[in-house]
Amino acid sequence: QVQLIESGGGLVQAGGSLRLSCAASGRTFSPYAMGWFRQAAGKEREFVGAIFRSDYTTNYADSLKGRFTISRDNAMNTVYLQMNDLKPEDTAVYYCAAQAIPRTRVPSTSGLSYDYWGQGTQVTVSS
Repeated sequence: QVQLIESGGGLVQAGGSLRLSCAASGRTFSPYAMGWFRQAAGKEREFVGAIFRSDYTTNYADSLKGRFTISRDNAMNTVYLQMNDLKPEDTAVYYCAAQAIPRTRVPSTSGLSYDYWGQGTQVTVSS
């Protein structure tokens, strides 16, 4: 059984930083891609960023480029999301997702491309 366990969320002041982690577990599971999505209260889920396992190619939501950085440790089956210069509008539940097989030539921005999801971790940015 595949599990994605997120950690690192919390409360931070505007301008601060947080680093989220997501560890994938499961027998012989090596996700082809891993991504982050977020959902603010009353809004739809949106893509944050994603990364391929094979060549570490990344893809980001345009609005977050320069502030958010995604990375992964393949040996640990873990993906990270470094979030800098946080703003109140970044407040959301952040979800980790894993794609088991290749479907796209760049890390997918669509949640439909991902096969497994974590339970989410709350990030709250105060003004």
